[in-house]
Amino acid sequence: MVNKSGVDYTLYLVTDRSFLGQRDLAKSVKEAVLGGATLVQLREKDVSSLDFYVLAQKVKAVTDHYQIPLIINDRLDIALAVDAAGLHVGQNDLPAAVARRILGPDKILGVSAARLEEALRAQEEGADYLGVGAVFPTATKDDARAVVMDELQKIKGSVTIPVVAIGGINEQNLPALKETGIDGIAVVSAILGKEDIRKAARDLMKIMKKQFPSRSLPI
Repeated sequence: MVNKSGVDYTLYLVTDRSFLGQRDLAKSVKEAVLGGATLVQLREKDVSSLDFYVLAQKVKAVTDHYQIPLIINDRLDIALAVDAAGLHVGQNDLPAAVARRILGPDKILGVSAARLEEALRAQEEGADYLGVGAVFPTATKDDARAVVMDELQKIKGSVTIPVVAIGGINEQNLPALKETGIDGIAVVSAILGKEDIRKAARDLMKIMKKQFPSRSLPI
């Protein structure tokens, strides 16, 4: 059972194998975790259910070993099949209320939001955290909607669940999020797109600690 109150959203890795070239995903996830990633979301869009299931098992073996929660993107069936820590859904996926009913109360449920009304609805329907973005331009999602900083701060100030900023975040623009009060950042290319994945994760964690000194963050 996941201790949901103890989940650390500081450095949330979202996978995308297109950035890895010939590198193995499970090994890359391991490097990211060793560098400081605190949560992993497995996102696969163009694979069969069987391939997704097999890949999820391999990644979960890594996250379980390091006691890092594994979140499955979109696919409730895969999340249940591998007994993942949780599920993340977008605005065009299974409604949060339905996902929560099927998942039960003990699994983590994340919901993407770009507007305050979406964030409030997600919280009401049982979300444990919000992924808010895209806060910066991003090439990893064609349908990503822009979120201005004022909206991000408004969402953070209006909900009681953790808020994770996502979308185009890297070591150069991360300091711009300092005043938003977010609970973490979700990144893809800023870790998986780098040659040294472990160092990339470690560098982002150092910046997070510097920008959010009031929080006790791992290094």
